[in-house]
Amino acid sequence: MNVRRIDTTPFPGQRPGTSGLRKRVAQFRQPHYLENFVQAVFDTAPALRGGTLVLGGDGRYHNRDAVQTILRLAASNGVNRVIVGKGGILSTPAASCVIRGWAAQGGIILSASHNPGGPDADFGVKYNLDSGGPAPAAATEAIYRCTQEISRYFTVDAADVDLEEIGIVTLGAMTIEVIDPVADYAALMESLFDFNRIAEAFRSGALSVCFDGMNAVTGPYAREILERRLGACNGSVIRGEPLEDFGGAHPDPNLVHAPELVTLMQQPDAPTLGAASDGDGDRNMILGRGAYVTPSDSLAVLAENAHLIPGYAQGLAGVARSMPTSRAVDRVARALEIPCYETPTGWKYFGNLLDAGHITLCGEESFGTGSNHIREKDGLWAVLMWLNILAVRKTTVGDVLSHHWQVYGRTYYTRHDYEGIATNAAEALMQTLRDRLKHLAGENLDQLAVETADDFHYVDPVDGSVADRQGIRICFEGGGRVIYRLSGTGTSGATLRVYVEGHESDPLRHDLDPQRVLADYISAANHLAQITKFTGRVAPDVIT
Repeated sequence: MNVRRIDTTPFPGQRPGTSGLRKRVAQFRQPHYLENFVQAVFDTAPALRGGTLVLGGDGRYHNRDAVQTILRLAASNGVNRVIVGKGGILSTPAASCVIRGWAAQGGIILSASHNPGGPDADFGVKYNLDSGGPAPAAATEAIYRCTQEISRYFTVDAADVDLEEIGIVTLGAMTIEVIDPVADYAALMESLFDFNRIAEAFRSGALSVCFDGMNAVTGPYAREILERRLGACNGSVIRGEPLEDFGGAHPDPNLVHAPELVTLMQQPDAPTLGAASDGDGDRNMILGRGAYVTPSDSLAVLAENAHLIPGYAQGLAGVARSMPTSRAVDRVARALEIPCYETPTGWKYFGNLLDAGHITLCGEESFGTGSNHIREKDGLWAVLMWLNILAVRKTTVGDVLSHHWQVYGRTYYTRHDYEGIATNAAEALMQTLRDRLKHLAGENLDQLAVETADDFHYVDPVDGSVADRQGIRICFEGGGRVIYRLSGTGTSGATLRVYVEGHESDPLRHDLDPQRVLADYISAANHLAQITKFTGRVAPDVIT
């Protein structure tokens, strides 16, 4: 087998974000584009030479071709062994699990997460470290610099590798081990949760579930664990077949993009628990019969009840949340007398805290929750947490929420997304807000008084690294809060996210609709940022 050097040129502007490199499929299919990025990974990760690489993705369009391309580059860059999911499939949580379980030196995950898939939609690639977690800023910056300077990559002339049979094949001197993409992950879940108790609740009829796989990667994982191992009724998993274009749907687990599940859970005979996961399996939405659990509340409830779960029965070392996530979990942490950390958005910021043993659970408002079992957020893990809690407490999702609010008060929360706005307009809005920050404290807006205003600055408590300009926080007297961020998860234009929260110690005094409860804060958020003036939008595209 002959290794070939192919001359290439840099691709300006392909800086990977917190979730890796995401672009349109057409861009990834340009000659040398994917090769440029992956060669930069190999050039900046010397441990992979002679080491083990984990490879797989969410099965979206271009996944199969990209896997074959990366296998050829790996073989020509001295990788000793590649662990790849059958058919090139691995959910993001499963990839993290396999990296850790097989003591790999790193992993390449192919996904654009919750973004749409198909020939005219999105694709993505990211590099994970031997911890199983996303590469930190220093590593992604090194990859980026390399892509700006690279002049060659290495590949081999070889036929596509057969990835449809579990077993061992070779590509030159490199061993390729094709594994069941579900097995390692399912075994890890069985070690954490009381499968016998959950299964008994299913058998007795005390517990039932509807899981929406959204035509994405988590479907096979949910069918194996929920239906086969735990005994949930056949058909409990809907839209469970992964499709390259996600069936033309948007694989984002929220109230807008999972309408069939939302309608089902509003019925009086709905299952005990409704849940959905996203394109690559790392996000989750939790519903009860007539009840929606915000991701912020979900994190708080899981922290409150973690002691009921075998894998967490010894207690929590601490918890962490991303800055825009509501402060509901802070109140639980205070009651448990454990630390609560506030980090920038991006799962990699939890990695140091997890590795150092500072925290056990962590989560973000964008439907991501996880723990120290892997180093990625984990959608199906969160569903199993809820099922285990319900099986032990023998109650409903609505009752679990009500009890939590009675003990800790209710944090009303909403997120307004303005999608695909002109990047220059979005940046001008944020800069104008930044310029006004020092003048906002003490400003009165109708009945609301601004208490503090800042641009979130984070110093990592483990390694001292610093992250600036992570989002504008405006806190009001009485506990309300508004946050503004520009999201980097899209591939076209910019998304302005506006997060609004308010706390009520007696939730029975308020209307249960967060949009009405938070109406004054929402109005203040629009006024302070002059959203209509800068974006031309009179309403958000998505409200969650």
